[in-house]
Amino acid sequence: MELNKPERKDWHALSELALNRGSISREDALGVLESSNDDILSLLDAVFILRRHHFGRGVRLHVIQNARRGGCSEDCSFCGQSKAASKAAENYPMLSVDVILEGAREAYRMKAVRNCIVTSGRQASERDVETICEAARKIKAELPIDLCVSLGFLTPEHAVRLKEAGIDRYNHNLETSVNYFPNICTTHAYSDRLATAQVAKNAGLELCSGGLIGMGETLADRVDLAFALRDLRPDSIPVNFFNPRPGSGLARHSKPAAMDCLKTLVMFRFVNPDTEIRAAGGREACLGNLQVLALFAANSIFTDGYLTTPGQGYDSDVAMIESAGFHVAEIDC
Repeated sequence: MELNKPERKDWHALSELALNRGSISREDALGVLESSNDDILSLLDAVFILRRHHFGRGVRLHVIQNARRGGCSEDCSFCGQSKAASKAAENYPMLSVDVILEGAREAYRMKAVRNCIVTSGRQASERDVETICEAARKIKAELPIDLCVSLGFLTPEHAVRLKEAGIDRYNHNLETSVNYFPNICTTHAYSDRLATAQVAKNAGLELCSGGLIGMGETLADRVDLAFALRDLRPDSIPVNFFNPRPGSGLARHSKPAAMDCLKTLVMFRFVNPDTEIRAAGGREACLGNLQVLALFAANSIFTDGYLTTPGQGYDSDVAMIESAGFHVAEIDC
């Protein structure tokens, strides 16, 4: 007797919509997240049409340099560096210009297209900004590598100075939807994050802005975040996957399932088809043996670790990329 098979959605039709219209509808985006796990290969095959059309088979490598860790005044519940964390990550002060320069050299040796310099805290001090600017000038004089910084809230004056010193891009994540944001942070508002993103863009800096999925938000919240980012039009969208940090407010919260993470990457690509999508923090912890499948939706990754956790390592990342028929994207000199 032949078993009744469930009706399958034509996911390739969404690729055509995204190619022709630049995005898909909220209803279709939610449908991707609610789809059966049995559809995952069909979803990846469909979304790869967009990924290949806009980015080919190249994978852009990004390297994070944690230039100052810990001691943050904000209470973001997912973060081990926040003031609310009972077991905070080991703190260290701002790195010197020479140490930041050496970090960029190492990123260049790993064929990274971008070195990402990050400091903890609500907002960079005048001294911190000058250190970053001096380091940027030295890096740009020596290396053909793009620079991204993430320094918290940003003033127009600091944004202009960073741009003039050679910083190419500014990172400031929205983290989640406007409706869910008060559940993860109370020391600042979602509107503060949007304002800093706009300050960076007004100064001529490229914008990197994404979020963190798996913190208890609904699937509709994820769709709202993807569309908020579409409206913001960043140059890069890092999709982070929740990996509980010891001592944080969400330390006992479960991490998202691998299939859940893959469908979220697919949805972000359908909504933002021509934007760089990064399989970012938590990639190894949440995707496990399936992380190579992320490359069919995402066109960039962090390599060699994150802010407070190690990654699987540069050599393993390159082997993973090449084994799946992709290649490390070259730096545009």
